[in-house]
Amino acid sequence: MLQPRAVTFLGPRGTFTEAALEQVPGLERTERVPVANVAEALTAVSEGRSDAAMIAIENSIEGGVTAAQDALAATPGIRIISEHVVSVNFSLVAPAGTRLDDIRVVAAHPVAWAQCSGWLQRELPGRAHLPAASNVTAAAELGSGTAQAALSTPTISQWVDGLDVLADRIGDNPDAVTRFLYVGRAGAPGKPTGADKTSLVVELPSDQPGVLLDMLEQFATRGVNLSLIQSRPIGDRLGRYRFVMDADGHIRDERVADALLGLKRFSPSVTFLGSYPRADGQRIHVERRYSDRSFEEARDWLRGLIAGEPDAAGA
Repeated sequence: MLQPRAVTFLGPRGTFTEAALEQVPGLERTERVPVANVAEALTAVSEGRSDAAMIAIENSIEGGVTAAQDALAATPGIRIISEHVVSVNFSLVAPAGTRLDDIRVVAAHPVAWAQCSGWLQRELPGRAHLPAASNVTAAAELGSGTAQAALSTPTISQWVDGLDVLADRIGDNPDAVTRFLYVGRAGAPGKPTGADKTSLVVELPSDQPGVLLDMLEQFATRGVNLSLIQSRPIGDRLGRYRFVMDADGHIRDERVADALLGLKRFSPSVTFLGSYPRADGQRIHVERRYSDRSFEEARDWLRGLIAGEPDAAGA
């Protein structure tokens, strides 16, 4: 990808999403454009107003970020370029002079609220939750709404003045992380690294018994592991779902390519979101029967049978 002119991310400035952008090389001279939500960030890329976007897709406490999964499925012409993992923790902040006893309502992004639920139940039981669009917005809008405090990022004082930190590092799991995706416009995927993921959105052809198993067998029979599979409603009527999936491997790997061909024959809609390097760099172990060489040998054998080569029958 060429040097991007502009990238969009969930704003305002100072969010964990912007922190994920720090892991992307070559953005020193790129304009960073904060937006209100994930759909807006991706639409800007699809329509050419932005060259790339950073979005949160999964966290280690609450699992998949459904709004991001739905936006990926609904936005045409985009591809995942890379993934990035950011450690997350939270602070309770309030306007200067606020005490814990003064707090009746806490503003927080729903993911932050979930990741701090244990601390909140112990230290602020019974307080109401005011959902916020982002961790920074929760703090920035204090004083103009009904909340007396907010859950926010540890660096919030760099972006919002006049706040006291009432409690720090209050996340229930100190090892909590969020996975982010760096998304650009559709193009040819990069070369395989041996430590890759392929992301897809797949619809089932019907709701008949065994159809989900048929979909999963496209991967199982080719030795492709699924590291994520989550159902999301299509939205046209009750009972209709699409599946957001991460498969271990790259579209240029024979086993993954063959699984995609099987899906295409089976599903009325298969959306390829991208093949990209894993953030942890962990290489994928592949059994000999699922290696590229094994697929190549099988095709050579079949071609020999069709051509009537004498050695093919006994190979």
